[in-house]
Amino acid sequence: MSHEHHDEHQPCLYCHPHTYIRMVQHLIERCLLLRMSQDQCIEALSTRANIQPLITLTVWKELLKVNRDFFRSYFDNTTSPTLSSRRNIMEAKNGTPTIDNNIFISKREVYKQAY
Repeated sequence: MSHEHHDEHQPCLYCHPHTYIRMVQHLIERCLLLRMSQDQCIEALSTRANIQPLITLTVWKELLKVNRDFFRSYFDNTTSPTLSSRRNIMEAKNGTPTIDNNIFISKREVYKQAY
């Protein structure tokens, strides 16, 4: 199977699948710290880290299987009316969703932190 040329300093899904999946998992965890929904996380990783949505969704589902209690609590807390209202007010003031632009570091930095 051939794939596009890639930066040798970043993990590649085809050459180093375990490392790549670990990187995606790490980025999903960062999204969770920002209290992003699954859709927001998929969109953010797609646009900011150039990760295919299907990859993010697959890793998300596996994390959900392994951490059911955490996600149950996470979904309960992120869908509370108070949090949603606060987020909506901030988005209305800023005109954009409240996502910290600095949360997504380069793939190279994630790779260095993970290994």
